[in-house]
Amino acid sequence: MNVSFAEDMRRIDARAVSDYGLPAVALMENAGRRSAEEAAAMVGGAADKVFAVFAGGGNNGGDAFAAARHLMNMGARVKMFFTGTEERLGEAARAMYDALRAMGVEIRPLASDRDWDRLRVSLRFADAVVDGILGTGTRGELRAETVRLIEEINAAGKPVMAIDLPSGVEADTGRIAAAAVRAQRTLALGLPKVGHLIGQGANAAGKLLVDDIGIPHALLDGEELRQSLITRETAAKLLPVRARDAHKGTCGRILVLAGSLGMTGAAALAAQAALRIGAGLVTLAVPERIYPVLAAKMTEAMVVPVPDEGTGRFGGLKALESALALAAQADAVLIGPGLGRAVETSEFVRLFAADVKAPLVMDADAIYAFRSHLGDLRDLPQVPILTPHLGEFAGLLGKNTDEVAADLLHEAREAARAHQAVFVVKSACTIVVYPDGDAFFTTVGNAGMATAGAGDVLAGAIAGLMRQMESGMTPLVGVYAHGRAGDLAYEAHGNGLVAGDILRRLPKALRELG
Repeated sequence: MNVSFAEDMRRIDARAVSDYGLPAVALMENAGRRSAEEAAAMVGGAADKVFAVFAGGGNNGGDAFAAARHLMNMGARVKMFFTGTEERLGEAARAMYDALRAMGVEIRPLASDRDWDRLRVSLRFADAVVDGILGTGTRGELRAETVRLIEEINAAGKPVMAIDLPSGVEADTGRIAAAAVRAQRTLALGLPKVGHLIGQGANAAGKLLVDDIGIPHALLDGEELRQSLITRETAAKLLPVRARDAHKGTCGRILVLAGSLGMTGAAALAAQAALRIGAGLVTLAVPERIYPVLAAKMTEAMVVPVPDEGTGRFGGLKALESALALAAQADAVLIGPGLGRAVETSEFVRLFAADVKAPLVMDADAIYAFRSHLGDLRDLPQVPILTPHLGEFAGLLGKNTDEVAADLLHEAREAARAHQAVFVVKSACTIVVYPDGDAFFTTVGNAGMATAGAGDVLAGAIAGLMRQMESGMTPLVGVYAHGRAGDLAYEAHGNGLVAGDILRRLPKALRELG
């Protein structure tokens, strides 16, 4: 399924009218009916329930008028509030407004103190709220009256069904400038929007539902849309069935360069993840001083010591020569988990990356090594895959986290294009962005995965898929399998899950793909 910007959706709506002859009012009617159905489902049915419905002056308000009519037909009582003006309604929205008025519904403005008092009373006795105030129309700061209304809705504590997008969330970024409705569920019309998935919008949207509202799928599936979701179906199509005559050599020889004194766990998790995702043979290269620890900890991976002159970290010419010799025998290389940030280690990373020819995944401290050397990424002999979390990504770009988070997709696209690298940015919704601008949003994962070591498992999973499938697509399957394993772990452990719980469920997540 594609993901759209607000302008993409406006263009699709216009083409549905111009190319297919679908009246705008028909699409609005479908949107209203589906919104009513989801609002009713949220509270166990509409009959004898009270819904406070809020409509703005745009098409989102027209959807809300239609939803109110359908809720009434389902047996609900509706308290209708309108923040726009009748004269400025578009043709389709005006039709929905007129139909509601013809049914005898009082459409209440919010102009006087008395109106606001009635609003608070209605919210107090409502079973649920339908938000059709702004939708995808939010841009920048909100009017004071809109902020006040949003705060009243949130303070009421009633379950909210948002039509298309919670009011106050920017459709293209997920940014919330002042305030936003906190929805229990959101019905995306046509396609999910970028703002549903990243930034603060991901929290405001609640459970995300999507309905095509009758728009022809040829428009929704258009190749001009450069964003899409990583679904189970997507991952299953990308991962080929393993041949019956496969052996460890054909399933991938993966080299993991990881660990330093005091940070052996990251190395172990990354190497084990590569194995659990199906790699045939994993070699874990670690600084000589910590070799005994990892050799005792690991059973299935081969642990190899790299000269470290007693420092317990990577660095120096001997280490570089040893690492490059190991990489020459590998189908793919992961470097970064637990390396540490010593100057000599960062220099080692940059020299290694500049010479290695195998597909390269860089995580954690390997990404840190390119701070102030960002231009070097473009000169690497391969297109590297970088797996930063939001803070690491911002630091790499020399920006603060809030600045990057305000328009994450744009920032990731620009970085991928400028530096010719694939970025797997871990945030509320992990995104994968390619140098050509194609971007993918995960559909799995949960807040319980905000735990130390989860990123090491992801990096190992992505590297471990190399040779099993087309290497450039491994981030998509790796991100999906990792997130699905995290969801399975969450079912068992909730927010108490640890990285090892994700690791142990990677095989099951992979098995579900067929």
